[in-house]
Amino acid sequence: MARRRINFTVVDFETCAHKRESACAVGVVQVVDGRIGESFYTLLKPPERPYWNFVDIHGITREMVRDAPTFPEIWPQLRSIIGEGPFVAHNAPFDWSVLTRTLAYYNLPAVDLPRVCTCRLARQALPQLTSHTLDAIAGHWGIKLDHHHAASDARACAEIAIRLWSM
Repeated sequence: MARRRINFTVVDFETCAHKRESACAVGVVQVVDGRIGESFYTLLKPPERPYWNFVDIHGITREMVRDAPTFPEIWPQLRSIIGEGPFVAHNAPFDWSVLTRTLAYYNLPAVDLPRVCTCRLARQALPQLTSHTLDAIAGHWGIKLDHHHAASDARACAEIAIRLWSM
């Protein structure tokens, strides 16, 4: 059976605080013709000095990002990888809002891409599951996941999206 021409880019952000522009890590995975392609991951130095509310979730500390690039420094590379979309994420409204608010914070041009949420797709395709979190779906399909590590989350989301679109 030939692979379907499924092309998209998964983006996963981790934030250090409640402010959406406080991205402290980003993971990106391209899917080309239904196969995992190029990936990108970096820690990010958040703007200003935000509260670090979510260290217990993702383990990223202020010290870890002290010498990390800022979002404007990585945006050209990230934009090139994302391309024209679709922009795919698990809980896409969150990751999309991190992207758009971070662009606005740094006065970078806005982007408008088609967006797909794998959480919403999974609710439709896998109604028998009691939870549709990224880790629950990854566990259901035996997909390796280091939850709340942006690179691992993006990779797992890409694998989930491929399976969902292949159903």
